[in-house]
Amino acid sequence: MTEHHILKDHNQERKLFLSRLLIGAGISALLLCGLVVRMAYLQIAKHAYYSTQSDNYRIHTLPVAPNRGIIYDRNGVILAENKPSYNLTVVKENARGMQDSLALLRDLIGFSADDEEKLQNRLKRRAVPFSSVPVLVDLSEAEIASVAVNQFRLPGFAIEAQLVRHYPHGDLLAHALGYVGSITEDEMKTLDAVNYKGTDEIGKNGVEKFYESLLHGTVGYEQVEKNASGRIMQVLSRTDPVAGQDIMLHLDVNLQQAAEAALGDFKGGIIALDTTTGGVLAMVSKPSFDPNLFIGGISRTDFARLNSSKDTPLFNRALAKYAPGSTIKPFLGLAALDTGLRTRDYAVRDAGYFQLDGSRHVYHDWTWWSNRSGHDLVSMERAIYQSCDVYFFDLATDMSIDTMHDFLAKFGFGANTAVDIPQASKGTLPSRQWKLATIGEPWYPGETVNSSIGQGYTEATPLQLATAAMVMANHGKWYQPAMVKRIGLDGEDRRLTSAMPDVQLNNDDDWNFIGGAMAKVVHRNGGYRDDGTAYDYIAGVKPLAYTMAGKSGTAQVKAMPADFRKGDAVPEEYRDNALFIAFAPVEAPRIAVAVFVEHGEGGSSVAGPIARQILDAYLLGSEGALKPEFIPAEPALLSAGAP
Repeated sequence: MTEHHILKDHNQERKLFLSRLLIGAGISALLLCGLVVRMAYLQIAKHAYYSTQSDNYRIHTLPVAPNRGIIYDRNGVILAENKPSYNLTVVKENARGMQDSLALLRDLIGFSADDEEKLQNRLKRRAVPFSSVPVLVDLSEAEIASVAVNQFRLPGFAIEAQLVRHYPHGDLLAHALGYVGSITEDEMKTLDAVNYKGTDEIGKNGVEKFYESLLHGTVGYEQVEKNASGRIMQVLSRTDPVAGQDIMLHLDVNLQQAAEAALGDFKGGIIALDTTTGGVLAMVSKPSFDPNLFIGGISRTDFARLNSSKDTPLFNRALAKYAPGSTIKPFLGLAALDTGLRTRDYAVRDAGYFQLDGSRHVYHDWTWWSNRSGHDLVSMERAIYQSCDVYFFDLATDMSIDTMHDFLAKFGFGANTAVDIPQASKGTLPSRQWKLATIGEPWYPGETVNSSIGQGYTEATPLQLATAAMVMANHGKWYQPAMVKRIGLDGEDRRLTSAMPDVQLNNDDDWNFIGGAMAKVVHRNGGYRDDGTAYDYIAGVKPLAYTMAGKSGTAQVKAMPADFRKGDAVPEEYRDNALFIAFAPVEAPRIAVAVFVEHGEGGSSVAGPIARQILDAYLLGSEGALKPEFIPAEPALLSAGAP
């Protein structure tokens, strides 16, 4: 057997190796060139782009919310301010294990389901990544300490000092000022998204809502550098926010306190107006609520308690509509004189009741249940100061509902004439056309009779009654009610041209005649049988230091149940509402007031003394004498002395 020895060709192998080496080197060179080209592209061509991307992770633009404007009363007393508060905040991107952290907060400081819902809503509204949102506001010292000790277990959470809205007078001014509360999704759709970045709350009612654009201010911005954990390392640049404007109201907090105290435990509403400007000096509605509950978002428990209360503390009684009762009689008397339907001396025989021709229905005077003989012979003046219903029933037969409507509209009934109180009701000023359009029925004569004493379809707000009293006091001169007196403490008082024309009469002396009749409602007129309805409760109790004009009203809420027996205690819901309007001093009026007492029963006996306390608080000094600035240049029209 022959063996063949195979010999290796070293030259061939060398050539193969070199070719493979060259191919590998070529591929490596190409890859290296590609890498260099790619690096050059990224580092040079795309430098600006990736530099910006890098900065986006390192540098953040954060909104800086402006300080909300402060609200003052007419004397410079702070009514709404911004109070330093320590809040627990969270940056979502840095909050690893958010649910675990929230569970820990429940154990540490009682973080509730309501709180979590509010947090989720704030996170949804957040427009800027890596920006903090409030978790809980106004932490106590104990809560701050508890969070601080457990800070390492709460990644992304921090304690921050911030300014929050605060109402130092609590429930005293809630219905006048309104309040701020958390911005809802629907509200966010209507707001300037840029200007409200970083803002969590907005005016919800009253002055806070109407003047939101002035009070809010303009948002600012900070450019900050953060580390990988989200902690701010330095502030690179800052555009300061512009604080909201401060505003001064016509409100007098001392008068507000006096009016609230005068109303006592009654439910009701009070409006006091400056007759020289139309400024709202006081707006009281009781029961009230603490607006501070809404800061940071009101809890479900607190809101349910307020919303379900039978006392309805969220309801503003000063701006709601009610039957005005006899408070409209002076205005109808003025209409009768101006239209020539009655003269000052025209008298009606009042037997205590009234019937329309051809009708069996009997309309009783308010005195019927205590005095079946009526007021006897009654002129217009006596019909006003003794509030004789029969006189006005008789007047109604000659004065159509449309005449009533047109004349009362001149005094602001049936409309909201306020400059900056849009939430006020327009009331109801009926007419033939109104009833046909609203109810689809014709007008009946008996409805005119009811309207002549402020019942039936007629409804007015305390604000409207105070406004009408102001126009009466001013002899037809109109000023629209307004809350804001001045924008900025150093600004000038606002001088607004009234959109309502002044009331012109054919005989200007009719103003004095009706004003004098209203003064006799309060002051002594010569004896027991001829005194006004409110004398025994106002001037008869303590002499007045000024001349006061007024008119009471007692309006039925609903008819007594059929099984009610005379002598039984009247259930509260069946008691009449009590009203009173007033202005003073009669010779040079400076204040007009309307008082509404829910289920107060007596306009003269209950609402009248409340009106007097308000006038005293505003017009009198510490010695009980008229303040110098309120002393009329003319002598009193009638004696205000003791009986």
